[in-house]
Amino acid sequence: MKQIVECVPNFSEGRDPLVIKSISDAIENVDGVKLLNVEPDKDYNRVVVTFAGEPNAAVEAAFIATKTASEMIDMRKHKGEHPRMGATDVVPFVPISNITMEECVQLANQYGQRVAKELGIPIYLYAQAARKSDRKKLPDIRKGEYEAIESKLSEPQWAPDYGEMNFTEKVARSGVTATGARFFLIAFNVNLSTPDVKLADEIAFRVRESGRPKRDDNGIIMKDENGKSLRIPGSLRETQAKGIYMEAHGITQISMNLLNYLITAIHTTYEECKKEAASVGTKVTGSEIVGLIPKDSIVMAGKFYADRLKLNLNNDTDLIQCAIEQLGLSQLAPFDPQKKIIDFMI
Repeated sequence: MKQIVECVPNFSEGRDPLVIKSISDAIENVDGVKLLNVEPDKDYNRVVVTFAGEPNAAVEAAFIATKTASEMIDMRKHKGEHPRMGATDVVPFVPISNITMEECVQLANQYGQRVAKELGIPIYLYAQAARKSDRKKLPDIRKGEYEAIESKLSEPQWAPDYGEMNFTEKVARSGVTATGARFFLIAFNVNLSTPDVKLADEIAFRVRESGRPKRDDNGIIMKDENGKSLRIPGSLRETQAKGIYMEAHGITQISMNLLNYLITAIHTTYEECKKEAASVGTKVTGSEIVGLIPKDSIVMAGKFYADRLKLNLNNDTDLIQCAIEQLGLSQLAPFDPQKKIIDFMI
């Protein structure tokens, strides 16, 4: 049976349609892959591209797209709400059909080695491909964002997994890239009625797994005997979160990555955000999925809300529609299941 891998590269351009089209076209022109979704965001100044295909073709498409981005995006001029460190910011490989996580790790290494060698872009391995424990989580690698790259490349602990420790003209323009292998990630943003990003951040601190630093009565971060900062964990496992202001809509979002929806489901996340929003004097108004979502994840949400509302829904189509309505997934843009659920796309 054919092996299918999903790749979800994120590029630091969400406003220039020519750049976005050029990257998308580069992927579409590779035989053996199918472009599934292109989702730009002007406030984030970022585009999330999703494609799937055979392993070698997926690596080729990811490389060609990275090359295109490096030629068209200048990180020295980039500004946006979303954390970023490179023109091609992150390139994850996700096992879909008849392929193992270990094989996806190999694909990430093939991609990273080639990008570093041929394009001169330093590469960091993360998630299941990480070689160091402190590089498992993308926010840890991205700390300081693009602006910190020059200083980080002078520190031995920040030596890239592939590429040189030199802040060359090429690196100044393209930044650095993270690549790895991971479980299906759901980019899930919960909308708030307030424009106050401090409230969105407060909710993010409360729900994300990493929580917030623990402070003493004087506001100083507390540390353990090894000098490591103590933290107050958040309520949701396998969840990353950050408050974001959406200028185009005049609202804020809790921008989240759900790293394993089987551990923390989208409806669990949504309900927890509603509870915390109420406790700080605001409210949740809806949500959005950036990129694609697995069918079983949204069906799970439909079953949860159908049970709560005592609705007798017996087929997936009705359950999906129930989830869309109860999660407010069409608040900012229409949620089309045929274009947002990966099972319908492959």
